[in-house]
Amino acid sequence: MQLRDIIYRHRLGIIVALGLVAVENVAWIAEPGLFGPLIDRMIDQNNHVAGVVVLPALLVWVGVFALNTVAGSARRSIDPRIFRRVFTDVAAEVTDRARINKVDPSVAAGRITLSQEYITFLQYRVPELFEQGIAVIGALVGMAIYDIRIAGICFLVVFPILLVKRVYDRRVDVLQIEVHNGLEEAVEVVRSLDSARVRAHFDRLAVPQRRIADYGALAFGSVRGSLLVIFVAVLYVGIDLDDFTTGRLYTIVSYLWTFITSTEYLPDLLESWSSLKEISGRLQRQEI
Repeated sequence: MQLRDIIYRHRLGIIVALGLVAVENVAWIAEPGLFGPLIDRMIDQNNHVAGVVVLPALLVWVGVFALNTVAGSARRSIDPRIFRRVFTDVAAEVTDRARINKVDPSVAAGRITLSQEYITFLQYRVPELFEQGIAVIGALVGMAIYDIRIAGICFLVVFPILLVKRVYDRRVDVLQIEVHNGLEEAVEVVRSLDSARVRAHFDRLAVPQRRIADYGALAFGSVRGSLLVIFVAVLYVGIDLDDFTTGRLYTIVSYLWTFITSTEYLPDLLESWSSLKEISGRLQRQEI
C-alpha cells in the first residue's frame, strides 16, 4: 500500500478538500494586495484628493475576505468526513494483509496505528503544503509587483533551505526507522502488563524522538537566521530606497511576513515527509 494508491482510490474527496484549500488560500493571499490600495484611497479621501472613490475598492476587498471565510468554513466541516472514510479503508486493508500473511496481531495493530500518519499527512500536511506553497509564491509575486529587488532578495532563501533539507533528510531517515520499530513493538510490550518493561521500552523510544526534535530545532533556527537577513534587507529597500505610500508599505510588509512565516514552517513538513516515507516502505514489506 502506497500513498499514491490511497490518493487514487479516494481522489474525488481529496480533490474537493484540496480545491477548498486552494480557494481559501488564493483569496487570503490576495487580501493584502487589495487592502493596501484601499488604505491609500481612504487616506486620499480624508485629505480631500479629487476624484478618489473608496466604495468599489472596499467592496472588492470585502468580497475576497468573504470568499476566504466561506471556503475555510466549508473545508473545516467537510475534511473530517472525507478523511475518516480514508482511514477506515486503510485500516481494513492493513488488517486483510495481516490475516493473509499471518502477521502477529500486535504487529498489525501497531501498523494500523502507524498508518494513521497517512491520514494525518493527507488531511493536514498536504493542505499545509498547498497553503505554504500558495503563500510563498503569492508573496513573491506580490512583492515583485512593487519592487523586483525585494522578490529577488527573498528568492535567495531557497538555497539555504535546500541545504537544510539535504542535511535533515540524511540524519532523520535513520531515526524514523527506530521510532517506528518501537511503535510496532509497543502493543506487545503493553500486553505483558510489566510496568518496568513498558517504562524501559518508552524510555528507549524517546531517544530517537528527542534527536529528531533536535534536528528539527536546528533546521528551524537555520531557516530563521536566513530569513532575518532577508527581512532586514527588504525593509531597507522598502523604506530607505523607495518612496512607498502607507498602503503600499503595508502590502509589502504583509507579503514579506507571509513569506517568512510560510518558509519557517518547512522543518515541520520535512519531519512529516520523512516519517511518511519510512512508513510507506514498512507497509510495502512482503510480510504484510
